[in-house]
Amino acid sequence: MRNVKVIIPAFNEEEAIANVINEIPDCVSEIIVVDNNSTDQTSIVASKAGATVLKETRKGYGYACLKGLDYIANLNESIDIVVFLDGDYSDYPEELTKIITPIIDENIDFVIGARVKELRESGSMTPQQVFGNWLATFLMKIFFKSTFSDLGPFRAMKYDKLVALQMEDKTYGWTVEMQLKVLKQKMSYREIPVRYKNRIGVSKVSGTLKGTIMAGIKIIGWILKYTFKK
Repeated sequence: MRNVKVIIPAFNEEEAIANVINEIPDCVSEIIVVDNNSTDQTSIVASKAGATVLKETRKGYGYACLKGLDYIANLNESIDIVVFLDGDYSDYPEELTKIITPIIDENIDFVIGARVKELRESGSMTPQQVFGNWLATFLMKIFFKSTFSDLGPFRAMKYDKLVALQMEDKTYGWTVEMQLKVLKQKMSYREIPVRYKNRIGVSKVSGTLKGTIMAGIKIIGWILKYTFKK
């Protein structure tokens, strides 16, 4: 048996978080919800659903993910795989088994759930999200010869390889930083098509003009940084 941990960054997801937790397969040893300074009952709902709840008062997706990783690093356990997914119920948590299978069966280092058009519910991704994903993955193909087609949040990685990435982004650039570092360190990766549905509630990134612009700046910034970094 592999020791699989799940990290779920969450900000004001009281209506969705229990659904996410309840549909995560039993092969997971621990579900870690990082409450990113919510003003609602996210922590209480997540705890009642059986998750380990951590608090991160500094707002930012990357801050929340790093908090979860810091917690894992201090466990007296041998961790094999870490899975990330969102707390808004836009992913299908039961597909976690599909995400980790290439790591277990084929020794792949990193797997990302690709939100392919034919499996996406209508309206589940905004036009700016679709364009942003296309632009980011297009640039990665041009500069790094990658085969990524998405920056999807549903992703899994061998724990030792994740530690080796030395992740640092605190906000919107977390996902693209991970993919760029996988490419730069020549780790093996795979995309698995996954379903994607309309989230519960309003997105804190794509749902606002500021969030969309800041995410775009962060993503392009990371790509340019790694393109010209020796």
